[in-house]
Amino acid sequence: MSQIAARGIRDQHVLSAMKEVPRHLFIPPPYDKSAYEDCPLPIGNGQTISQPYIVALMTELLALKPTDSVLEIGTGCGYQAAVLAALVRQVTTIERIPEVAGLARANLATVGCKNVDVIVGDGTRGYPQKGPYDAIIITAATPSVPRPLIEQLAEGGRLVAPVGGRDIQELIRLRKRDGSITEDQCGGVRFVPLIGECGWSG
Repeated sequence: MSQIAARGIRDQHVLSAMKEVPRHLFIPPPYDKSAYEDCPLPIGNGQTISQPYIVALMTELLALKPTDSVLEIGTGCGYQAAVLAALVRQVTTIERIPEVAGLARANLATVGCKNVDVIVGDGTRGYPQKGPYDAIIITAATPSVPRPLIEQLAEGGRLVAPVGGRDIQELIRLRKRDGSITEDQCGGVRFVPLIGECGWSG
């Protein structure tokens, strides 16, 4: 985690969560041998696990509290959800590919993560059944922030997402205050596309 701190991550709770969650258990062989290098890695089904720095940065931008309820869009292998779960009360995470969701559930069970619900569905529509959410994180590239997710963000809530084209995006943070949305830009990133009704079509 020293390389993450060296790149500017200061939240000690985030750094502790990153140390606590064993990243290699979320990555299939032979890529698990590179689990602690600061780079994205394939997890199958055309999906990737984000590099540790990006996981830490997005988590830090959410400014999480122990009492928070968090919605994650794009479960993947479950690693980001596990990091979030070490910091908050409850995580709801949505994955559109059933096989990938099954993998995430198995991985989360392996590391003893009990406060994460993995839902199969269209993440761009959110999951209002458990909303509103104190924080929402989108872990795939979206052309714009889906309106249903903004609607499911609680007053005082934070949303972090990579927004832009299919090849490169800007990481942004939205904050809801008094019913209004403010936006911060947080740097260029590259993610796989967010597929769904309010995302990319395929």
